[in-house]
Amino acid sequence: MAGPGGKQSHQAQPKLRLDKWLFHARFFKSRELAAEVAEGGHLRINAQRCLKPGHGLAVGDVLTFPQGRRIRLIRVLSLSDRRGPATEALALYEDLDPPGQDALAEPLE
Repeated sequence: MAGPGGKQSHQAQPKLRLDKWLFHARFFKSRELAAEVAEGGHLRINAQRCLKPGHGLAVGDVLTFPQGRRIRLIRVLSLSDRRGPATEALALYEDLDPPGQDALAEPLE
């Protein structure tokens, strides 16, 4: 048992449900849609397949999932207690996709 000056274990890091975070970050219109992506096996957390919408996300986790016709690669920067405006949602993650690299935007020559 650690005292006030002791090290915190990795387990003590705050976490938020995967489906809830995806909804708060405005990647999906509802938690149900976010849960369907996870349950369908289409989502990875830190390169590990996740089938549970209730999986706990922590700051620093990297998510890979489809959104529309794109594959998103996102790093969690912050957790949120609510679904706020879009500007607030942008502060929750870092988009790891290379800028301007949309494979479906332009055909190869």
